[in-house]
Amino acid sequence: MSLIIRVIVNALALWAAVFLIDGIDVTTQDTAGQIMVYLAVGVIFGVVNAIIKPIVKTVGCLFYALTLGLIGLVVNALLLLLTNWVAGLFDLPFHIEGFWPAFWGALVISIVSWLFSMFLPDGDDG
Repeated sequence: MSLIIRVIVNALALWAAVFLIDGIDVTTQDTAGQIMVYLAVGVIFGVVNAIIKPIVKTVGCLFYALTLGLIGLVVNALLLLLTNWVAGLFDLPFHIEGFWPAFWGALVISIVSWLFSMFLPDGDDG
């Protein structure tokens, strides 16, 4: 159940990024198609973050320390661009037009995900 909740939170965070940031687009016309794209990209984003992010954090630990964690914003933007690339492999109509939309989109996704995590159970409860 926790995995389904994470996918839904990712999908909602991606929706917020598409809504707020110019340069991040989902190009489907119908609502059901949009929901499916957001859920599919949410799964891809979750897998990318689960596999790649720990490796990058371990390898780049010194850079995280030197920049007081600010390099994490760049890493998140690059992970979102990687998600965009993988979504393209699956012919999903999710597009990011460059680094800066990815940077601001990753920031929006992080904030929205954090806000949702405050109100959702983390799985450690009884």
